[in-house]
Amino acid sequence: MKHTVLWVEDDADDVLLIGRAIRKAGLDQPAVARDGRTAVAYLSGIGEFADRDAHPFPSLILLDLKLPRMSGFELLQWIREHPEIRRIPVVMFTSSKQQADVDRAYDLGANGYLLKSVDHEDLVEALKRVRDFWLALNLNPSRPSSEIAASVSGPANPSAVGD
Repeated sequence: MKHTVLWVEDDADDVLLIGRAIRKAGLDQPAVARDGRTAVAYLSGIGEFADRDAHPFPSLILLDLKLPRMSGFELLQWIREHPEIRRIPVVMFTSSKQQADVDRAYDLGANGYLLKSVDHEDLVEALKRVRDFWLALNLNPSRPSSEIAASVSGPANPSAVGD
């Protein structure tokens, strides 16, 4: 079974460099949202993301903290407030080592907290472990049906989220 990973990351350099590590780790190419509002649109299946064949519902979300337009914390809170999607595993994938950020992420319902390593091989190893645990060993909750996914009460206009 193919697993879709939604990776919410705004840094173009990280998308390029970590994207290489993702491929080397044997993960399928993730769907990338460059900010929290785009991730809301993706998860809500609205606008350009309405076609679930082209934009499948994710099995896992890799979420950066520092994002434009809507922070990773705000997005995590939004996800956990929506019963239709709140069971999707969310792993914070960030450069922040601040204990306050780690604690807040877990308080908001993160399933894990992974640091972005600057060493390419360490990053590949970490991503292999993510793949092995979250996509191979872990039993995921059932995916929402199209009707349920469509009912996620995301805004009709994702630019209105988080203002």
